Amino acid sequence: MSYRLLITGGCGFIGSNLVRYLLDTEPEIRLCNLDALTYSGNPANLQDLAGHPRYRFVHGNILDRPLVEGLLRESDGVAHLAAESHVDRSILDSRTFVESNVLGTQTLLDAARTVWGRGSGKRFLHVSTDEVYGSLPLDRPDLKFTEQSPLHTNSPYSASKAGSDLLALAYHQTHDLNVVITRCSNNFGPYQFPEKVIPLFVTNLLEGEPVPLYGDGLNVRDWLHVVDHCEALWRVLRDGRSGEVYNIGGNNERSNLELTRTILELLGKDERSIRYVPDRLGHDRRYAIDAGKIREEIGWEPSRSAWPGALAKTIRWYVEHPDWWRAVRERNRQRDLEPAEAAPAAPVAASGQRS
Repeated sequence: MSYRLLITGGCGFIGSNLVRYLLDTEPEIRLCNLDALTYSGNPANLQDLAGHPRYRFVHGNILDRPLVEGLLRESDGVAHLAAESHVDRSILDSRTFVESNVLGTQTLLDAARTVWGRGSGKRFLHVSTDEVYGSLPLDRPDLKFTEQSPLHTNSPYSASKAGSDLLALAYHQTHDLNVVITRCSNNFGPYQFPEKVIPLFVTNLLEGEPVPLYGDGLNVRDWLHVVDHCEALWRVLRDGRSGEVYNIGGNNERSNLELTRTILELLGKDERSIRYVPDRLGHDRRYAIDAGKIREEIGWEPSRSAWPGALAKTIRWYVEHPDWWRAVRERNRQRDLEPAEAAPAAPVAASGQRS
């Protein structure tokens, strides 16, 4: 029996990988990808799927209520990935993050409530981030985020994601909407927008440029391969308990300095390529995921994130696809050069990506 899934932000990093994963592994699935194609949404990520019999692309905004309602009427579930996701951009323009992440999610939730009705059983998967938990101390490696950890946001980005998480849970409680939430650690893999640390460092080095390392480089992240993440998302969408939160991690903690040194080594560079830059505002010190709940309830564990092999494979993808990342970098450079009056007057919801 065919399953019709609406994916928001499907032209972004995680979204495009999710589209490919589901088409490759689920022969009965039919996908509709709604994406506003803002700066991180790249139609080239999925251009080879044009004409695919089980894939449809719709260029539109999750804030467009009539459009969203029409697509939900044709869907058996939604995987909501569309979000503004870059911490530095949120510091400069927090309003856009609130409009996209909070109001965009509210619009989608309200449309699902209206179209599907109370207790319909159709599933709303809300994809979030471990950044909503705040920061862990470096000197307590025993501490990890669980689904019961309090929300403690330190940037406008994470605050907007926490707001959208709470809205989703409220719609489950108040309107009996079949909501499930995932919170993932930092992702890596192909098609990642090159302002994120791994593709930024790799592409800079490939062009003979230095890599900008924040502060002392000791901030720690848990790295998760994007296809591991996509597999977990599908398992949660299919098997997760309604109203629950599931953490998704890679069991792969690395400091930014260790990550940088590994990239340098894999590309035959040395530490003269590092340019230390002032630390970002609100830079959380450490993230670490306890993914015991998804392992025990659903039976999922990462199988593609092991270091350094998974990182080497990811670097090789960027080495072998220079046309893709050069086009993205040039498009972003041209966008940044556009005069302010050329910017759209209405807020738009970005393509989903997380790193």
